[in-house]
Amino acid sequence: MMNSHTRRVSRTMESYERYVILAIIFSFARYTSASVTHYSIPEEMKEGSVVANLATDLTLDLKTLNQRKMRLDIIGNKKYLDVNKETGELYVVEKIDREYICNTKSSCYLKLEVILDNPVRIFNIEVEILDINDNAPQFRRDAIHLDISEATARGERFSLSNAVDPDVGSNSVKTYHLSESEFFNIEVQTGRDGSKFADLILKKTLDREQQPVHNLILTAVDGGTPARSGTASVIVRVLDTNDNAPTFDKENLNVKVMENSPIGSLVVDLNATDLDEGSNSDITYSYSLYTSEKTQETFNLNPATGEITVKGVLNYEDFRIYDMEVIAADKGASSLTGQCTIKILVEDMNDNHPEISIKSFQSPVTENIELDTVIAVVSVSDKDSGDNGIVDLRVPGNMPFKLRESSDNYYELVVSEPLDREKVPEYDITFTVTDRGSPPLSDNETMTLELLDVNDNVPQFPQSFYTIRVMENNAPGALLSSLTAFDPDLHENQYLVYFIIEKEIANTSMSMLFSINPENGNLYALKTFDYEIEKEFLFHIEARDSGSPPLSSNVTVHIIIVDQNDNAPVIVSPWRAHGSVVEEKIPRSTDKGSLIAKVIALDTDSVHNSRITYQFLQVTDATLFSLDQYNGEIRTMRMFSYRDPRHQRLVVVAKDNGEPALSATVTIKLTTMETAVKAYSDMTEEPLEYDIFSDINLYLVIGLGSVSFLLLITILVTIVIKCQKPKPSKAAPPSRNSVISERNSTIADSTLVSNDAYWYSLFLAETRKGKLVVRQPLPKGSRYIVSSIPRGTGLTDTSDSAASTLQYPK
Repeated sequence: MMNSHTRRVSRTMESYERYVILAIIFSFARYTSASVTHYSIPEEMKEGSVVANLATDLTLDLKTLNQRKMRLDIIGNKKYLDVNKETGELYVVEKIDREYICNTKSSCYLKLEVILDNPVRIFNIEVEILDINDNAPQFRRDAIHLDISEATARGERFSLSNAVDPDVGSNSVKTYHLSESEFFNIEVQTGRDGSKFADLILKKTLDREQQPVHNLILTAVDGGTPARSGTASVIVRVLDTNDNAPTFDKENLNVKVMENSPIGSLVVDLNATDLDEGSNSDITYSYSLYTSEKTQETFNLNPATGEITVKGVLNYEDFRIYDMEVIAADKGASSLTGQCTIKILVEDMNDNHPEISIKSFQSPVTENIELDTVIAVVSVSDKDSGDNGIVDLRVPGNMPFKLRESSDNYYELVVSEPLDREKVPEYDITFTVTDRGSPPLSDNETMTLELLDVNDNVPQFPQSFYTIRVMENNAPGALLSSLTAFDPDLHENQYLVYFIIEKEIANTSMSMLFSINPENGNLYALKTFDYEIEKEFLFHIEARDSGSPPLSSNVTVHIIIVDQNDNAPVIVSPWRAHGSVVEEKIPRSTDKGSLIAKVIALDTDSVHNSRITYQFLQVTDATLFSLDQYNGEIRTMRMFSYRDPRHQRLVVVAKDNGEPALSATVTIKLTTMETAVKAYSDMTEEPLEYDIFSDINLYLVIGLGSVSFLLLITILVTIVIKCQKPKPSKAAPPSRNSVISERNSTIADSTLVSNDAYWYSLFLAETRKGKLVVRQPLPKGSRYIVSSIPRGTGLTDTSDSAASTLQYPK
């Protein structure tokens, strides 16, 4: 007994609804039963989507599905579907692509078998895969090429490739559309199998010369919802036919040609064009029957290019006008032609060159030649007549010369601007004569004008001021610098001689200190310089040429003597005879921090090299005395104890800042006394006798005498210079040496006692009965300027000035 029924199952698929149509046909038997269950589902369902509940549709007990080992067997396909043994639902395992499974078949089925054990039963399942519009139409080629002759009649049809769509039914290709075109449209046709294709129809005659290529877009549209489409390019190339005749740029030409034109020279280049292409546009040129033999013998026509060239001799006097007719024919099957009429006019030729004749030319001349002086006389001529015989003469416009016509065809070349040999030593003057023919002919003649030098340039130094640094203690004859001037003149006018302009400083001439090589300007030192005596020199060097009259210029030279550390410090306080020891007596009760002595050293070098520092070289007790390294003050660091020795020996070294450093030492022997009164009692009140011709006194006398002598000479020279009343000129700055000499002369007879240490180096700490007691012999008549008198001396300052003046002896 066979029953059949159809059930429609609806399922909701996430964002849209799908409908599953169920048709179930059951057949029952006593021990075995065969049933065919039919389902319909759309393709591309998502994985896990439920198709139907087999347990319900097949009336199976859901609880016994696992015991009966329910399983699904797909016949002849992949396992796209499977059954859930817990729920009895048939669900999608993998997305189903109808076009992949069934290709282009109109109907597509998946056949399944549901098998159960205990007892064994087999159910046949048939799942129909319904098509959806998931594919767009596609053309086999992206571009369709067609060649259509421009002579094709309207209404002609041309087949186009059809589009294919893997979908079936209403989802396949339904129609075609063509982009807008003035010349083409399409007609859609239906094949026996229901497929659609399109024919291209020509609706207007084509013209290749106007538009050689037509680009169209063919669109195929399917019947799905929404509809899908695909496109292909249709490229129509228009084939040419010989429907255009050659045409010349101009149908009538008048051409001028000069007589005596060389054989092969171009007369005219004819140009004919044909709008066709290929052989239909290839053109050949030829003479027509109306062209005379004389013309064809005189001119040659190139059949490929249309060039007309000179073939025979052209003579204006024999034949002046040539007429010809040229035909241009294309190479089409039915040849088409065009014509051009040409008239050739032979013109008279300017075939005689003008001539130049130099009648007179003066060279060389001096560069200071006067303006308007005649340099040359020139004549010109031309054998032609009319405009061809009229000539013009010229010289280059960038030269300091001009032409002046003296008579018919005679010209004078005169100087128009000043000449300068140093800028241009010679001129190549080109005389150019040109006639007024067409084309003009010309000739030229070049003459060289040489300029002789005159002494018109002053020697020039590269700099107007030279500063030269010279290290003191230089070797006599050492090269200091090379001062070279330049003179652009020639020969003896450029031979330079160098010399020092004499100038005396302190009765010393510059030529005694320096010398210069008269030939090359090398400057040498003639003596060894001492920075402590001479610090700078300022003088002039002159360069003079050998011209007549000679010219000269000078340059200022500033010599700066650079100091070397060549003087050791000299200790001036405490004073002692050379090689002797300074002895000092101090009270044993001296307080901590008291000034015991002050070492003063002088260095005649420059500021950097004369910076002096003081250090103990030897000291009896390092804990008892301190030495200030900058001012040389020796002070007590503590009070004396009964254990300290009575005699203390201090050796102080004074070192300058030079490289290498120089130094001097002084030894001070200190003797401590119990009381100051006892120490003073041993001293005599009588002035000490000393040798007035000791070494230091002798040096002071010589120094004072030298300074006084230099001051007297300076005053005398100043008086002489003022009496001479020289021409006003810019005053030179005073020499640094002169300023120092003047300053030294004003203070040479006085000594400044600026601090207590210096005071105690000269006098005892206290006075006796209002009189000063000296520690050492002092120069007779020496004066001391005391800025302040130390306390405890018993002296009072009664002067109104800021400093007291003491003279020894009074």
